[in-house]
Amino acid sequence: MTQMVNCVKLGRELPGLEKAPFPGELGDRIFNNVSAQAWEMWKEHQVLLINHYGLVLADPNARQFLMQQLEEFFFGEDAAMPEGWTPEGTPGGKGGGPSRK
Repeated sequence: MTQMVNCVKLGRELPGLEKAPFPGELGDRIFNNVSAQAWEMWKEHQVLLINHYGLVLADPNARQFLMQQLEEFFFGEDAAMPEGWTPEGTPGGKGGGPSRK
């Protein structure tokens, strides 16, 4: 059974990840504080960063950059979504961009 977490990104209790996304302190912090839904948001954002900056994941500097961006995405000063924001696909949702069908 999936644990419930008080998601730092979406600001409410939601189902968490099934396991830590990677080993170590940051992986544990994400597992305990980030919902599965917010993790999916990060994965989309990560692809955007990789494509925008032309990152090569074999490069340790690129991986370090992504880890810094990940930490900022979830735990940075402006990490939480704006008040009143609801995820796309939620009844009455105002979040995200255009819906994908």
